[in-house]
Amino acid sequence: MENPESSNTARSRGNAESSVRQIEIFQGGITRVVADAIVNAANSSLSRGGGVDGAIHRAAGPNLQKECNKIGGCPPGEVRLTHGWNLPAKFVIQTVGPIWRGGNFGEAETLENCYFRSMELAAQNGIRSIAFPAISTGIF
Repeated sequence: MENPESSNTARSRGNAESSVRQIEIFQGGITRVVADAIVNAANSSLSRGGGVDGAIHRAAGPNLQKECNKIGGCPPGEVRLTHGWNLPAKFVIQTVGPIWRGGNFGEAETLENCYFRSMELAAQNGIRSIAFPAISTGIF
C-alpha cells in the first residue's frame, strides 16, 4: 500500500524526478567514479572524517579541506558545493545526514533533504551526472 505522505512528497518534487534519464547501481569506491559530481556523506563541520568522507578527502587532496574550511560548515539536511580537486569528478556535493535518535526527531525528512537538495544543487549548477553513497549508514 502506498504511503500517502510519501506520495505527496513525490508529487511536490516531481520536477526534479522527471529529469532523471538513467540510473545505474555501482558497488565500489566512489572516489573512482567518473561523474560531474560525487556526493560526500560529510559531517557538519565539513572536516575530514572516516568512512566515505575520509576516502573522499584523501583522494581529493588537501585543497578540499582548505575549501571546506572556508565554507565553515553545513547543517544536517543541507548541501554545499566544492571542487573535486584530485578526484575524477569535477565537484563534490557535501551533505550531512541525520544521526539516528530513534526515528522521532525528523531523521527521515533530514535524510530525504540530503538526497533531494543534492539533486537540486546539481541541477542549479549544470551537473548532469552525479554519484551518491549511502548517506547516514555509518557510525552515526
